[in-house]
Amino acid sequence: MMYTAATPEAREARWTAALHAADRRVTRQRLAVLAAVERLPHATADDAASAVRADLPHITVQSVYVILADLTDIDLLRRIATPHSPARYETRVGDNHHHAVCTGCGRIEDVDCAVGHAPCLTPEWAPGASRMTIRIAEVLYQGLCDDCRPAAPSHQPSEPQE
Repeated sequence: MMYTAATPEAREARWTAALHAADRRVTRQRLAVLAAVERLPHATADDAASAVRADLPHITVQSVYVILADLTDIDLLRRIATPHSPARYETRVGDNHHHAVCTGCGRIEDVDCAVGHAPCLTPEWAPGASRMTIRIAEVLYQGLCDDCRPAAPSHQPSEPQE
């Protein structure tokens, strides 16, 4: 579930309820991390720490890492692992969406399920494989964004052959 709110008070009330539902204490540090990741979708831990330290200058970077891990464990945040990049975090959880990463600038965009409903893909099992019930499929699209494509002419789509 993605938490967005019109006001900081409404956002804080939603995060407070979610933390209580997960049997976690509501702390200024947890609320600050949640707010930072919500403001900076696909934030690295260091991005989140910098944003949190603007409001809570005495919080340690290690504390932010611990809070990110805990909030991920209780499904209030989603951890995204992309190639050649540190882990990133987002508040959009529970909908099994995917990500597109620009190989030029590193921009990450959300991509809704490719086909149908979650988990979006039906695996083709290898002979002898022990089948599983698939709940989540993680797809990572990689390519060039509209801003980077003009600077990389070798990656332009080729003209159809006649």
